[in-house]
Amino acid sequence: MQTFTEITLCAVLLAFGLASIQVHTNGVAKTARADDDRRVLSELNRKFINNFLTQDAKAHSEIIHSDFVCIESNGAIVSRETYLKNWATDYANSGYTTFRYAEEFIRLFGNMALVRAKTIYTKNDAGRSVEGYTIYTDTYLKENGKWKCVQVQITPVK
Repeated sequence: MQTFTEITLCAVLLAFGLASIQVHTNGVAKTARADDDRRVLSELNRKFINNFLTQDAKAHSEIIHSDFVCIESNGAIVSRETYLKNWATDYANSGYTTFRYAEEFIRLFGNMALVRAKTIYTKNDAGRSVEGYTIYTDTYLKENGKWKCVQVQITPVK
């Protein structure tokens, strides 16, 4: 149980924007800040996919961490430098005729977050149209108030 002094201190801190509101559910504190982080991460995920579709390596460079790596669907580990170089042409070279994401799920762990979603695509493979999907998990790190993607892992689904 909180004392009158603790409640008063919390009210003062909230008034000056120095604390976030906490709501306790099943013993786990959820903050308004966590909801804001989820919104930011969801927007970064949208930008991530848009950068792929538009092959915008410059904009993409701004949302991935300096220590970024990608684990591709074939298990290859790709450095940031190679990843960005390939990013500029990957969509055009992919054979995709449609590409979108769905079922986004975001988990927060302090200054780390996992963003998972399904990509659904149609692609031209040797003259025939093939539909499929992958599941990806992007790992984000929050530094200096900004979320940056540090690792991507793509898993093909048969």
